[in-house]
Amino acid sequence: MTLTGRAVAYGAITVINAISCGLGAALGVELKTEAYVELTDRPGRIEGKILSDPGESTILIEKAVSKVLEYFGLQDEYGAYVETRSNIPIARGLKSSSVAANAIVLAVLDALEEEIDDMTILNLGVDAAIDAGVTITGAFDDASASYFGGLTITDNRRREILKHIRDIKQYPVLIYVPEGKIYTSRSDVRRMRVIADEVRALHRMALRGDYWQAMTLNGIIYSEILGFDAGTAIDALENGALAAGLSGTGPAVAAVVPEENIDDVREAWSKREGRLIETKINLKKAHVLE
Repeated sequence: MTLTGRAVAYGAITVINAISCGLGAALGVELKTEAYVELTDRPGRIEGKILSDPGESTILIEKAVSKVLEYFGLQDEYGAYVETRSNIPIARGLKSSSVAANAIVLAVLDALEEEIDDMTILNLGVDAAIDAGVTITGAFDDASASYFGGLTITDNRRREILKHIRDIKQYPVLIYVPEGKIYTSRSDVRRMRVIADEVRALHRMALRGDYWQAMTLNGIIYSEILGFDAGTAIDALENGALAAGLSGTGPAVAAVVPEENIDDVREAWSKREGRLIETKINLKKAHVLE
């Protein structure tokens, strides 16, 4: 019998970047990664292909599969062949690793015909991302927004969701993606810790419900710390965005925009080199595919 599984997880953008102090928040968006897993009779051999970006490392695929097999004590019984396909640009601050980890873990569970609780699924993916070296904090905020949809406000150190907001209008989201990749694991953590107190204040602001203002201010201060031009976000705000800011450690900038202002923000950003992605806030949960 062939043991195969398929699953999808959805994208996310930064509201509060957790790297400086361990407190974060992220917002689900309708970008996605799909994973296909075929378990094999070759224990210890995990082969992965990233169909949408073949040049990228497959270490996260290997770690995510291994975490699930180890959880069930099946690492000496199965290997795996894995394919992922995504419309999320890699290494642009758009949570591609967290989303892929969620999708792969779910697909392996589907192949095994096993079910476990949501928080265990999340933690297996976060553990895989840490072991793969693709994250600094484990990105629990990003993983939870990807998995559950909506807006999650988190304590990444404790891997705890402090607030999950699903009653949120599905505004359009515009994402400006410059050329050039920036890998989170290579970011200057020491420099980002300089703004830890300010980020804690923004986190409290988000918990109070002022998450659009928090997202904008987070983007501005991280842009300054990391050497990006905050003008991209300010252009979006000038043209009617509710919130705009650097996503993750960049270089992408995301803007939450009311429908009536989309054309204005798009026009302002089209003057910059790079490409635009148009999506919207996602409220769907990651899930197995039939």
